[in-house]
Amino acid sequence: MRINIFHARELLFLLIVLSLFAALFMFSQSTRTQVDAIQQNGVLRLATRNTSTTYYIDNNGQPAGFEYEMAKAFAEYLGVELELIIPDTFGEIFDLLRNRSAHIAAAGLSMTEQRKEEFRFSPPYAYSTPTIIYRTTRGQPKPKTIADLEGKELKVIANSSHAELLRSLKQTNPDLKWQETSTMTGTQLLENVYNKELDYTISDDLVFDAQKSYFPGLNKALVLSKPEPVAWMMVKQNDQSLQRALRRFFERATTQELLVSLKKKYLTRQNRLSYVDIETFRRDKENRFCKLEQYFLMAEQDTDIDWRLLAAIAYQESHWNPAAVSPTGVKGIMMLTKDTAKEVGIQDRTDPIQSIHGGAAYLEKVMAKIPERIQGPDRIWFALASYNVGFGHLEDARILTVRAGKNPDLWDDVKQFLPLLTQSKYYSTVKRGYARGYEPVLYVKNIRNYYDLLNWELQHEQLTANQNQLSPAENEGEIVMPGRKSIEQNRQASELINSIPTAL
Repeated sequence: MRINIFHARELLFLLIVLSLFAALFMFSQSTRTQVDAIQQNGVLRLATRNTSTTYYIDNNGQPAGFEYEMAKAFAEYLGVELELIIPDTFGEIFDLLRNRSAHIAAAGLSMTEQRKEEFRFSPPYAYSTPTIIYRTTRGQPKPKTIADLEGKELKVIANSSHAELLRSLKQTNPDLKWQETSTMTGTQLLENVYNKELDYTISDDLVFDAQKSYFPGLNKALVLSKPEPVAWMMVKQNDQSLQRALRRFFERATTQELLVSLKKKYLTRQNRLSYVDIETFRRDKENRFCKLEQYFLMAEQDTDIDWRLLAAIAYQESHWNPAAVSPTGVKGIMMLTKDTAKEVGIQDRTDPIQSIHGGAAYLEKVMAKIPERIQGPDRIWFALASYNVGFGHLEDARILTVRAGKNPDLWDDVKQFLPLLTQSKYYSTVKRGYARGYEPVLYVKNIRNYYDLLNWELQHEQLTANQNQLSPAENEGEIVMPGRKSIEQNRQASELINSIPTAL
């Protein structure tokens, strides 16, 4: 009997201990925050869109985009991997948060009052002002009031803040009508207005200002509301650990420095070509470029010089015209002189393949003369200037730059002194004398503009093609790791640095 009592007490003690452990486990589970769970699982799930600045695969097969790079930095801050969810439509982003498939949504999302009722937001990283966009047409005045929109074809993205704003405006403007699309992007809507397939769309002022040079004739008209903050979005719940982590992340000095860098990279640069330049470029791209693209790609394989840069140089030189001839006798796609052609072993300057390969080989020789300490974009701009004006005159300009206390290894500094080689008091003090110093500055500027415009056109074409070729899994919002999806489809897509994410 004593033995039985002993065993019963032992069993009771064991049950009590197990109950305590179970209670402690349940307590630990109940007190674990969302950030704790993310860190324990090692994955931060982000919902975004496959657009030219939110997230895309660049021409090197690497993930890129403003939202992607910021989210990648936040994932590293948490010490976890970043995993992307790419929905087929904009509206699905909200469902991914609601059903907890994604921790955060980052797609240029405006912090509207309606959204704040259901979701929480990170600190804002930009502000957007929704504006009516129209195409200037003779005899058709721009819209100045909401009443001017009535009877016109207006289209916006479904589930966007623009659609939300229109529904609010309709309460006081009952005759206001519009269409909503779930299959088009903001850039495609701008293109529709540009092609006169649509009267108006709504774009945020920052978005439009960054892209308007690609759509000459489009202008801003009516501002529809005050600026709204743009931020990352997450589901509203009692656990606010993720929101607190985001606040700490955005408050860091390194994050603020990264924001400045990424805004410069993705959000601020513009193409400054004229209306005629852009229209001519697009016509020549459609009629001439397709016949030459493979030759630029082949030249890149031989020289490791970006084929798009070679294409931009060729456009600056000849507008991709194989039969181009200048009054001074330079010929062909790359407008080579007889001496240059001989130097790089080219026999027929009017043959497109020979001309492109010859121009690439010559640029490679020129680039080899640039001091090794000059790297990155500056090395390219110096090489282009040397290609145009000659290495000796470039060195003279760099000497003038040093004398003025500026950096001779920065193109932004040296380009200020090249034009001085037209003035006697400057060129008489350097070895090679007079040079038409304005020409290389304009030459580099134009090539950069054509390079940017070609990038923009290629990226826009590729993203449109990708949207039309989505796999069934992608249509269902499959979770994919960056770089795993559509690398080959996006191989020719460029790093678009001339537009900003649409704040939707």
